[in-house]
Amino acid sequence: MRWANQAISTEQSNSLTGLAKLSNVVRSVQTPEFAGITFHEVLAKTALNHVPGASNAMPFAWTINPYRGCSHSCVYCFARNTHTYLEFDAGRDFDNEIIVKINVAEVVAKELRTKRDRVPVVALGTNTDPYQRAEGRYRLMPGIIAALAEAETPFSILTKGTLLRRDLPLLVEANKRVPVSLAMSIAIFDDDLQQSVEPGTPTAKARLATVTAVREAGLDCSVFMMPILPHLTDTNAHLDEALRQIKAAGATSVLYTAMHLRPGTKEWFMLWLEREHPDLVEKYRYMYYGVNSYAPKEYRKWLAAKIQPLIRKHGLTRGHEDPTTGGVAAAPVRSFGYSQSKTDARGERMPLSPLIAEELPPTAAIAAIGAPTLF
Repeated sequence: MRWANQAISTEQSNSLTGLAKLSNVVRSVQTPEFAGITFHEVLAKTALNHVPGASNAMPFAWTINPYRGCSHSCVYCFARNTHTYLEFDAGRDFDNEIIVKINVAEVVAKELRTKRDRVPVVALGTNTDPYQRAEGRYRLMPGIIAALAEAETPFSILTKGTLLRRDLPLLVEANKRVPVSLAMSIAIFDDDLQQSVEPGTPTAKARLATVTAVREAGLDCSVFMMPILPHLTDTNAHLDEALRQIKAAGATSVLYTAMHLRPGTKEWFMLWLEREHPDLVEKYRYMYYGVNSYAPKEYRKWLAAKIQPLIRKHGLTRGHEDPTTGGVAAAPVRSFGYSQSKTDARGERMPLSPLIAEELPPTAAIAAIGAPTLF
C-alpha cells in the first residue's frame, strides 16, 4: 500500500495526545511494513540543539535528532525518559510511537546559514538513532549530511543502523570538505541475548559488516562497545570474542563503558530483567540502588582492569567519547588541517560535488520555513 494512504486521525486513542495539544499539523501513519508502530510526522521549527559543554576547549556542542523515539527498542536506552515530554511513557511508547521531523534537513540548512560561526561540530545519534529502520522510508539523513557539508560544519554519527551503508558515497564526499567521524554501536555479541535486549536492531554480524564497508570506503570507524551489561556481557569470554570480531572488521578504535540506568530507563530495564533473568534482579538492585544511575566505582575499576589488557591483546586502541554529547569525539575543521574556506587557486569558491549538491534541500523549501510549527 502507498504510505500516503496510511494516515490516521490524531483523535484516535493511539495517537499522540501531547502533540495534538501543541498543534493540529500532525500526520500519523501506520503501515503493515512496520507492524505495531505509529509514525507522527511533524514540522520542526528548530533542528540544532545546543548542549552545554564539559570543558573550556569545547564549551558547547550541537546535536541533531531527526527522530524522537526509536524502533530499535533497546531496553537500556538512556533516551527513553525524553518521550514523557510528549505525554508518552518511556517504555513501549518510546519503541512504537516515533516522531519524524520531516522538514529537518531544510531547517538544518537554514540554521547553519545564521549560526555557522557558532557551530564548531555537530553530533548525530546521541539521543535516538538517525538510521533506525524508518530512515529507509523517510530518507532524512542525506539532506542533513549535505547541509552540514555545504556549510563546512564537521559532524559525527553514532548508529546501530546498517542503513548507514546507503549514504557512504555521500559521506565520502562530505569528508573531503570537513572531518566526518563515524561510529557503530555494537554492545552484545551473543545473538540470542542481543535479540532479547535490542529486538529492533540489526545483528552484530550485520553491524560488523557495516564497519568493514566504512573502512573499505576509506573512512575511519570506531566501535562503541556500550553498554557492557553486568553479569551478562562482562565475562572474559564474551569480551575477548567481541574484541576479536571488532578487530577483524577493521575498526579503528573501540570505546566501552558499563551500563548506566537513568530514571525511566531503569524501570523498563528491570521489567525486562525480571522476565528474562530473574536470578540477576537482586544483584542489579544492589548495583543500581535508589536514584543511583551508574554502576559502582568498584565495578567500573574491575571492568577496566579486565578489558584494557584485552584491547591491547587484539591490537586495538581506545577511542574517545565526546564528554558533552556522548557520541564519538569529533574536532573542528582547523584541528584536521582542512581549509576553512573552500577556494581554488584563483581564490574563487570551489563548487560542491554533484552528489552533495543533489542532496541539498531546495532553496524554496528553506526560505518557506518560519511559520508557527510544532517544535
